[in-house]
Amino acid sequence: MDRIEDRTECPKSDIKNYWAVMTFYERFEHIVSIFLSFIISIVIIFALLQLTREVINVLFFNMLSPLDHKVFQLIFGMIMTLLIAMEFKHSILKVLDRQSHIVQAKGVVMIALLALTRKLIIIDLSETDPSKVFALGFVVLALAVVYYLLKRDDYKNTNKKKT
Repeated sequence: MDRIEDRTECPKSDIKNYWAVMTFYERFEHIVSIFLSFIISIVIIFALLQLTREVINVLFFNMLSPLDHKVFQLIFGMIMTLLIAMEFKHSILKVLDRQSHIVQAKGVVMIALLALTRKLIIIDLSETDPSKVFALGFVVLALAVVYYLLKRDDYKNTNKKKT
C-alpha cells in the first residue's frame, strides 16, 4: 500500500470485489469489524468531547495551571486514552481494507505500549511502590523490544517482496 504522504486520491474499498468470494465466516468477520469500528468511533467522539470540556473547564473556569502536576496527569491521561482508542480503530480499519487478518501482534503490542505509557504518565510516584514503577518500566522495555523485532521482521519481509 502507498504511503499516506504519496496519495493523490482517497483509496477505494475493494469489498465489492471480495464479497462474492468471501467465506461465510469472512463476511461475518467483516460485518463485526464494521460494527466495532462504529462503536469505537462513538467512544472516540465522546472521549474527545469530554477532553475538550475538561481543557476548557481547567483553562477558563477553574483558572488552574496546565503545568500543575495533577492537571497535567488528568489532561494527558485523557489524550493517551484517545490515542489508544484511535490506534485500536486503526487496527480494525486495516482488517476492513483487507490489509491484514483480525489479530495483528504488532498492533496489539502498540496498544499495550500506549496503555502502559498512559499508566506511567498518570501514576502518582509519591504514592506508588518503587517496585511497581520498576515492573511497569520493565514491561514497557520488553514490549518495545518485541515491537522493534516485529517491525524489523515486517521491514525484512517487505524488502524480500520487492526483490
